[in-house]
Amino acid sequence: MVYRFIQSNEKYFGLRWLFRRLKLSPNAYYNFLKNRKLSIRAKKQEICEELQKIYHETDGRLGHRGMRVFLSRKNINLSKTTVHKYMNKELSLFSIVRRRKPRYTKSHAHKIFPNLLKQKFATEKPNQIWCTDFTYLFLSNGTKRYNCSIIDLYDRSIIASLNGKEITSELAIDTVKKAILSQPKLKNGLILHSDQGSQYTSEKFTVFCQS
Repeated sequence: MVYRFIQSNEKYFGLRWLFRRLKLSPNAYYNFLKNRKLSIRAKKQEICEELQKIYHETDGRLGHRGMRVFLSRKNINLSKTTVHKYMNKELSLFSIVRRRKPRYTKSHAHKIFPNLLKQKFATEKPNQIWCTDFTYLFLSNGTKRYNCSIIDLYDRSIIASLNGKEITSELAIDTVKKAILSQPKLKNGLILHSDQGSQYTSEKFTVFCQS
């Protein structure tokens, strides 16, 4: 196209010479540049909207490298530098870094119990099978807390939940105590299922459950 030829060679020949040689009006050329910029802006807007959509659909987990892969699946091929520019500088979209679980020293188990469920995580009545586990809570000030919760497999409801500064057998015991107090019609034969971590297989927790 003539206009693109002018745009590519204006540094070598100068615009005036090219206009005279090609017998073109300067206004026609500048209108071409204006419309081309509008087209580029519209295309960029579409890309940014798609980028924001992917970012929120993936809960902000993608950095510019991962985002580039997702865009290419939609036939939007950009360099990683361009994707980085759009995400970080123009849209202020930054990948959310998931913190690694803190390490802890594993203790020796006092007693290992047989797996009574054998992957059958269902029950016909309430208070027949409880499941318990620990999870990590990261606070906004950078500190950590640990949560111990117990759910009833009958309806997956949480019947007890406690937080603590450390993962301990005491926290597990206190959570079980809270669960028992919340269920006044509790019957014998209840199964308490865990991953048999050191807190659940410790002597202190084992003696409490057997008492």
